[in-house]
Amino acid sequence: MDKIKRLLIDNKIKQELDKLEKKEKFIIKIKDLEQLRWPEFEMIDTHVHVINFVQETEWLDKLIYYMDKANIKKAVIFWMPLKKTWWEHEKKSPEYYLDDDNECYYYSFTDWIVAEEYNKLDESQKERFYPLICWFNPMDINAIKHIENMFKYYPWVFCWIWEILLRHDDLTFLTQWEPPRLNNKAIFPILEFATEYDLPVLIHNNISAPWVSDHPKYLYELEMILREFPKTKIIFAHCWVSRRVYAPYYKNMIKRLLLEYPSLYIDYSWAVFEEVIAKNEVTLEKWVQLSEEFSDRVLIWSDILWRDFHKIWFINNKFNKLLEKLSPDARQNICINNAEFLFWWKKDKVKNWEKRKYPSLEDINI
Repeated sequence: MDKIKRLLIDNKIKQELDKLEKKEKFIIKIKDLEQLRWPEFEMIDTHVHVINFVQETEWLDKLIYYMDKANIKKAVIFWMPLKKTWWEHEKKSPEYYLDDDNECYYYSFTDWIVAEEYNKLDESQKERFYPLICWFNPMDINAIKHIENMFKYYPWVFCWIWEILLRHDDLTFLTQWEPPRLNNKAIFPILEFATEYDLPVLIHNNISAPWVSDHPKYLYELEMILREFPKTKIIFAHCWVSRRVYAPYYKNMIKRLLLEYPSLYIDYSWAVFEEVIAKNEVTLEKWVQLSEEFSDRVLIWSDILWRDFHKIWFINNKFNKLLEKLSPDARQNICINNAEFLFWWKKDKVKNWEKRKYPSLEDINI
């Protein structure tokens, strides 16, 4: 056999071996994915955006399909208060707020869209969801009128108020009108309403600004609200972390706030989990201790956006590394109990306009 033929045969054998190796690697990856297919622990996903930034969705029956695959018992759903503008010089419509430099604006129809879709579900499907109100401009003092109208026209649908988008990395600069912030007087009527009906409120307000992460620049805004509304159950989204936004000694700061403000809740979704909590084994162990101590004040969720419903099993799977280190009681609180405590009974309270009752001075025995 001449040298050229031998080289050709050797190359062919090598190609076939490479194919076989790639096939074996592919099979291994598939097996790994199958092992990760479901999060290990059943949970209530307390933060699912069923609409994207151009107000599109795959609707709720498709979400149920992926919830069943991801070991998700129920989901807290809401939409997107902002809509991304498609300017004429862009060839393709943006889907996410960071897709281009175009502005976002408050889109008033978003709550009606999902309320109507929720009403199309049968009763057993409705039991899987807690829909929340999210559309309003948080810098408008009249925003409370929209919330009251939603409870008036859809009293059997909405549970509470979520997610108020305030300081939010680049989205802050892309939102029309005055940049939204927490310590403005337009927030007060909303929190007063929430306090009257004992409705928890989720607030997204970054602890600092992008590229100013050597100190918690906006912590004073958060604490001002916590002091003004000590009876309101306030949940701070993502522990106030966002892209390029965090601060030193994060776990210590969160612990101090949880100790000082008994109505404060936090969640571990999105950037805070990868960039702060599970950054390495040392940080993970510290947050395990914090989670154990305050297990009745912590929530977890996917923070998934429409078009990504199929990724929900993978996103929620990341919490396994935290949850498996917790005691069974703490894990049950974080995965199920806290969400049930905050959501399940809220509809009837607002539907029947049952305001919170406080004892009168005459009833207090000193």
